[in-house]
Amino acid sequence: MSARAESMSTTASDLISLMKPRLSSLVLITTAGGMWLAPGPLATGNALVTLLATAGTVGAANALNCYWERHSDRFMARTQNRPLPSGRMEPAVALWFGISLAAVSLPALALGANVLTAALGLLALLSYVLAYTPLKARTSAAMLVGAVPGALPPLMGWTAVTDRLDAGGFSLFAILFLWQMPHFIAIALFRKEEYAAAGLKSVPLERGDESSRAQIVLYLVALVPMTLLPFQLHIAGSWYLAAAVALGLSFLGLGAWGFFRRLGKPWARQAFFFSLIYLTGLFAALSLDRVPRG
Repeated sequence: MSARAESMSTTASDLISLMKPRLSSLVLITTAGGMWLAPGPLATGNALVTLLATAGTVGAANALNCYWERHSDRFMARTQNRPLPSGRMEPAVALWFGISLAAVSLPALALGANVLTAALGLLALLSYVLAYTPLKARTSAAMLVGAVPGALPPLMGWTAVTDRLDAGGFSLFAILFLWQMPHFIAIALFRKEEYAAAGLKSVPLERGDESSRAQIVLYLVALVPMTLLPFQLHIAGSWYLAAAVALGLSFLGLGAWGFFRRLGKPWARQAFFFSLIYLTGLFAALSLDRVPRG
């Protein structure tokens, strides 16, 4: 491979990394889940455009987040090798890449789905970049703000089909919103020193480990009954209900174990990984036991 070709390959790889592919893949899964569960038809072409445009919108938000946090990213092990903190890419490239992605993706979302879904995509982009990102260095309450764009994808998938906001879509939003709380607090617990070095606020740094463990339990107490709503709203059936209860009680048990035993980083890491298993299992059960459309 020539030096020029190798350079182009590296640049392309770095641009893709700005979009945070692993995070974006989770967003696409929950968006597709929202489309699958929503009542009503959606043409295959429109569904594909919606998913691609959603991926572009999320990628734009992530690229702009990387641009904004390029200095603090140098102090965290999981982010210090990104293109900007490592010096492989000029900040202006990331900035214009993010802006260009948004300029293409949001209109495509309006055309592939509808204006409501595009508006939700714009809300997710702006709240993530202009609210959540700058607030991370000021207050741990930024976690609540950041959970809004994180919870919008399944609602966007729902509105792409229904073109309306209703209880079914909001139930998916609420589940993902509440799930993010123990997920993020667990990360902040076992990466506490990195957050401090980067100058970022978190619940463990502001409130302490005991309060963090208590908050994990409280959010799980709220999450478990919320996951019963899809059954009550006739979105999913009794097999989903059984899976939701089993997964929820397992997650709550893990949280309570850490709280009462005052466990530390190994437990927090376990809680983080279990949160991923939990969400995967919950959405798999939702998808497999969806109530057929009338």
